[in-house]
Amino acid sequence: MAISRFISNVGNGISPIALAYGVLSLPGADGKDLSIVMAARFVPLLGFMLFGGVIADRFQRNRLVGGSDMIGSFLAAVSAISLIAGFSSVWLLAIMGGLFGILNAIWWPAMSGVLPEILPKEKLQEGNAVIGLMTNFGYIFGTLTGGVVVATVGAGWGLLADAISFFIAGAIVWSLPIIGIAKDKSPGILHDLIVGWKEFISRSWVIAMVFAFALINMAFESTLSVLGPLNFSDPKSGPKEWSYNLAGLSFGMLIGGIWVLKRKIRRPLFLAMILIAVSAIWDFSLALDLPLLFTIFTSILSGISVEVFMVTWNTSLQSHVPEESYSRVSSYDALGSYGIAPLGIVIAGPLAMHFGVNAILLATGATTLIAATLSLFVKSVRELENP
Repeated sequence: MAISRFISNVGNGISPIALAYGVLSLPGADGKDLSIVMAARFVPLLGFMLFGGVIADRFQRNRLVGGSDMIGSFLAAVSAISLIAGFSSVWLLAIMGGLFGILNAIWWPAMSGVLPEILPKEKLQEGNAVIGLMTNFGYIFGTLTGGVVVATVGAGWGLLADAISFFIAGAIVWSLPIIGIAKDKSPGILHDLIVGWKEFISRSWVIAMVFAFALINMAFESTLSVLGPLNFSDPKSGPKEWSYNLAGLSFGMLIGGIWVLKRKIRRPLFLAMILIAVSAIWDFSLALDLPLLFTIFTSILSGISVEVFMVTWNTSLQSHVPEESYSRVSSYDALGSYGIAPLGIVIAGPLAMHFGVNAILLATGATTLIAATLSLFVKSVRELENP
């Protein structure tokens, strides 16, 4: 599974760079068009996420993950060929992204529930860290390659590489020994959703994190999808400079994953949210047009914060939520945490064009800093402990 994450994330590292600059290379395209394409994947993802959680708790999760990856590779290939052949458009890329979002609504809760089925709870933090390390190795390679590929041979070829990586990763996960078995039939989807909802709302630390990350993810995804590419808008140097920042983010996540691999953190969410508050420094450095080396350095700090949070958050959920309803709780978490992220992506482009990219980057940094700090006022967040 770790190998599949490495391969898939080589493509995932290339994809956001290729897609962003592919959109901006279309005749007459601007920040508004970039917002439309980047938001298109999120809307159906969130719309189908709860059903994806129900499906993932009923069927073999590795088959759902592998099948989604392989079908998604076809959609990515359509976008790639349209750019290479010169018949692409904003709406074609948006439609492909929307269809991919539906698949991702199945992939996400299924993928999040695979590890608890194959590891004991005391090994979950190490398992999450290893998966994160392989993911970030792939992402670093992808982002560094992506900037060069887009600047030299074009965005379409970058997306084609992404499509190939998806297919290979999906085939690997699909061929794993069956993880879990199809569950007995429940009274129905509504019953399953209600049970998952009760598990979700029964933990105050989960609710607090979801509220905080609704704002944090809105800011973060706006920066990744729209504001970063607009900030490095020069067609020749921009893709490379933005790819260096994304590679710095991934390198920081690699460092964070190595650190957290064997580290036993007494109060994991307390530490993680302090680090997330600190991660706002990346937005501020971009907003102030600081030298490239400094923005890369702050992206590394941000990456460390993100990875420590991701490992501790996944471990916390997997440790405290029953396995049989884990995917449903995870889908409620994703729906809440990313519920307004599409709004941020949609408005980021128009707002940046009206107020300036720097002003909106200051706003995203402030949003992250404030939301993360407020979460620390919740006692259960500060005091949560894992096995």
